[in-house]
Amino acid sequence: MEFLQSHLLSLILFSPAVGALLILVLPKEKTAWIRWAAFLISLIPFGLSLWLWAAYDPSQPGYQFVEQAAWYPTVRSSYHVGVDGISVSMVLLTTLLTPLSLLISWSIAENVRSYMVLFLLLETGMLGVFLALDLLLFFVFWEVGLVPMYFLINQWGSANRAYASFKFLIYTMAGSLGLLLAIQMIGVASGTFDLITITERWATLDGPLTLLGLPITLPIGTVKAVAFWAFVIAFAIKVPIWPFHTWLPDAHTEAPTAGSMILAGVLLKLGAYGFLRLVLPLYPEQAQIYAGVLGLLAVLAIIFGAFASWGQDDFKRLVAYSSVNHMGFVVLGIAAAAFARGSLSEGDAVFALNGAVLQMFNHGLSAAGMFLLVGVIYERTHTRSLKEWGGLFPLMPIYGGILIFTAMASLGLPGLNGFVSEFMVVRGAWPIFTLYTALSMIGLLITGAYILKGIKLVLHGPMNEKWAGHRLEISRREVIAIAPLMALMLLIGVWPSWIVGVINQTVLRLFG
Repeated sequence: MEFLQSHLLSLILFSPAVGALLILVLPKEKTAWIRWAAFLISLIPFGLSLWLWAAYDPSQPGYQFVEQAAWYPTVRSSYHVGVDGISVSMVLLTTLLTPLSLLISWSIAENVRSYMVLFLLLETGMLGVFLALDLLLFFVFWEVGLVPMYFLINQWGSANRAYASFKFLIYTMAGSLGLLLAIQMIGVASGTFDLITITERWATLDGPLTLLGLPITLPIGTVKAVAFWAFVIAFAIKVPIWPFHTWLPDAHTEAPTAGSMILAGVLLKLGAYGFLRLVLPLYPEQAQIYAGVLGLLAVLAIIFGAFASWGQDDFKRLVAYSSVNHMGFVVLGIAAAAFARGSLSEGDAVFALNGAVLQMFNHGLSAAGMFLLVGVIYERTHTRSLKEWGGLFPLMPIYGGILIFTAMASLGLPGLNGFVSEFMVVRGAWPIFTLYTALSMIGLLITGAYILKGIKLVLHGPMNEKWAGHRLEISRREVIAIAPLMALMLLIGVWPSWIVGVINQTVLRLFG
């Protein structure tokens, strides 16, 4: 028990990777064994994450369950992991969505073993980003997550999967190059890659930086400015913020259903997490100066994402663009917090940042649920076109009820989770960015329009006789996969304090 307690984060982090190695020894023709083995293995980190959540103490300052060991001493980088209120919620989200995504992957019939191995390796990559307290380790896990997602889209995606996977990889790697440059500069300037040590030293660093091997010195202010923008661009691409968002609809649309669930539910959160973990603590001055620009891009993402969704006839593409819209509220909350830090509006900034982190968790639930439901109807009808459905409620009443519930959570209906987080962002950002917040209401209005459009064209109106006599109803396995998401949507909607209380303590410490 003591070993589990002291190495809990490592067990959560590496159990999916170890499970992937075990699956490799299973005969590839035993697809049923492989599916169940992958699903049961993915429940191990989820169970450990529930233990982590129960044992985590929000009132205790600093990181908890910290583990540190020598890894790359030559460059003063170590295996250093830990969690706070922000990362522990993201770990819980990741380990919850992975088994649900695997459960919905029973329809994968080709190269099942490779698919499951890649999915478990992807989980390790995502968890590593949320747990890393060393910048070099952070970057390694950041890159690890790219490769499995690339192959999941490229090998098991739809017709245009080659283009979508290539675009996904090129966009994110372009951001990663700047991220690596910034991490190297920080490491040289600070003499370490340890995030806790850097956070303590970074604000007081002074004097020029000599570039190794070159007769060039840079003022520390220049180093910080370059690193700040490299971080911002890398994380903006990952969120994604307008106008860096164009890879997202293609990747979402072409990815398999489970890939879309994880892409929207977790991978997009890595960018927002980067802003919270690195940009705000290390660059408070630069973040405050350019918070207005970041807020403007967030509002444009909210508005343009909503209008783009409204204009789609492809159901999956409609849900994909909605992620740009919803993640815009996350960035708006982060921008408001950056701008108001240390001012009289700091209380509002805390409110906005709490809402941003909660919106990350909530969007993970609702977006994963929506992509799951799109995948369900696509598997039965082999089309994603809204124009080819219509009036399907009598043929699939259980599916229809679940779709309406999940869509209302995505819309932000009071009583469900989406309302709580978006209200917190709007309430906190209003005194800080009044014009931006007012303009973002346009996006909320159009959100209602595209959600209702999707529901109407799928479920209501005259029934398309093409589907008469077809068995379209959602299966028991698929209901089991989405049930935990629906339960959390309702739970957070009526009792958000169980998660907000954990997040709030870390946000307060972030503001000092």
